[in-house]
Amino acid sequence: PQVRVTTTFDDFDARIMDHWGGGGGKWVKVSKGHPFGGRTFGGAKRNEIRGTRAFGSGYPYGTDNQSTVAGRPFPFGVWPLYWDQNFMGADEYGPRYDAIRPGGFIGYVPLKTTKQYFNVTDDEVYYAIGDRDSLLPLMVSYVTWCHVTSAWPSKFDPSSPSAAIRMENVIQYFRGSSFALASPTYNNSFARTSNSELKESTPLPELMEYSPFRKCVDNVTENALAIVNMVPDLTPIGKFVLALSIAGFIICLLMYIVFGAGVYGLMVLMLVARTTFQNWVYGTAPPQQLQWSREEEMRYENYP
Repeated sequence: PQVRVTTTFDDFDARIMDHWGGGGGKWVKVSKGHPFGGRTFGGAKRNEIRGTRAFGSGYPYGTDNQSTVAGRPFPFGVWPLYWDQNFMGADEYGPRYDAIRPGGFIGYVPLKTTKQYFNVTDDEVYYAIGDRDSLLPLMVSYVTWCHVTSAWPSKFDPSSPSAAIRMENVIQYFRGSSFALASPTYNNSFARTSNSELKESTPLPELMEYSPFRKCVDNVTENALAIVNMVPDLTPIGKFVLALSIAGFIICLLMYIVFGAGVYGLMVLMLVARTTFQNWVYGTAPPQQLQWSREEEMRYENYP
């Protein structure tokens, strides 16, 4: 599954975020017509996705001011979450921009399982908080790997008195604090400290710390959460095929003019163009192989 990230409103140019993707590559700038025009985004790698329990953590670059998330770049292609009372300048990414937020509105889903698969207590329930388009396919991975009971995302409003999750309940931030795992039974007394590099936090309860179910959900999130793709570079094979396609186009055009063999020439051209496109976008590996190589690393036998 993929998430489109619009980088300009002039021609609606977009980058693609992939679940299980590796990220990396060069960062680019958002166009001036966008509310966050001029900021950099992209370039972050999968192994940089993990933050801490401090809001504003999980940024591989762009954290010169550790007391605010306002004005920061988007290394993974998405904006950070926002919390009530404009905590650390998070209102900059508030609900007024939900219509253009990468992945859609901020939502949350409960993550429950049964004793059939894990030795869990009745109140061992976690919540995933993030953009809608990241949550939906990630739920499939949660179900597949951790036997989570399927659920549909609900819109998240941190300012609501009846909000299921508070900032103090977050047990882990990911992807530049744009995604979080939380538990209503956990309360971090350091959560509202305005320091994205804060190392202190209230320890997790022992049962939660060593819970196989929590570890499974955490591991799936770290490996499967969507991040922006690298800008593809043309491989040596791709460059050769591109040159071949240009030559093929010229030959086809000459065949059509001289012999009227436009149909056959067009078929050859389409075949060459298709190969060129695949080599340019995927290099030498098809997208399924790139995705499944990461899934295989998790090893099914590690989980029930």
